[in-house]
Amino acid sequence: MEITAREFKTYLKNVITMVESEKDYLCELDRKIGDGDHGITMSIGFQAVRENLDHELAEETDCSKISISVGKTFLNAVGSSVGPLYATGFMRGAKQIKKKEVLNDQDVIAFWIAFGNGVKERGRAEIGDKTMVDTFAPFVDALEANGKGAEDLSTIFREAVTKAEEGMHSTKKLISKKGRSSRLGDRSIGAQDPGATSAYFLLVTFLALIEDLTQKAG
Repeated sequence: MEITAREFKTYLKNVITMVESEKDYLCELDRKIGDGDHGITMSIGFQAVRENLDHELAEETDCSKISISVGKTFLNAVGSSVGPLYATGFMRGAKQIKKKEVLNDQDVIAFWIAFGNGVKERGRAEIGDKTMVDTFAPFVDALEANGKGAEDLSTIFREAVTKAEEGMHSTKKLISKKGRSSRLGDRSIGAQDPGATSAYFLLVTFLALIEDLTQKAG
């Protein structure tokens, strides 16, 4: 499979649409353990990305430059902790696709492995801390385990997203160990982490792009 810069930008626009549709739900999750503004924060960040895509990046064909610009734009728009996390993800991913206008399967896998690892390293979190790392880490592990196999990208990515979904749901059973929600202690048990949820939404949106392209190619 090949993913062009135009299709990469289509993915980002799909994320923007997804965030707007899930904004209230993400805020609802965040009200249980945080400030209740995670959906709004994500919306602010990706609306800034939308402006960037429509103007500065409208004619850009280098996937790496697109990713770097998106990361910086999100960071500049969002003042909360999620800003540096996603900015790091996009910029780490960009290093894997330098000067590429078209991404192949291995490019895509390398991008997302670097993205997930970048978030983990920047957040200094581990699986079990009740953060977006509970979504990204098992996703990355699955890509690393299956990424060089003979299966097509759609299958590999779908299996990795399934692991990400399991990680997201696992946060309901966990005690929050990072950020303001860590002050709740045992009271954070039972609530699904909003950051883990928005991370899953980003991944499942990319899966939808891959499956759409696979269907069209078939």
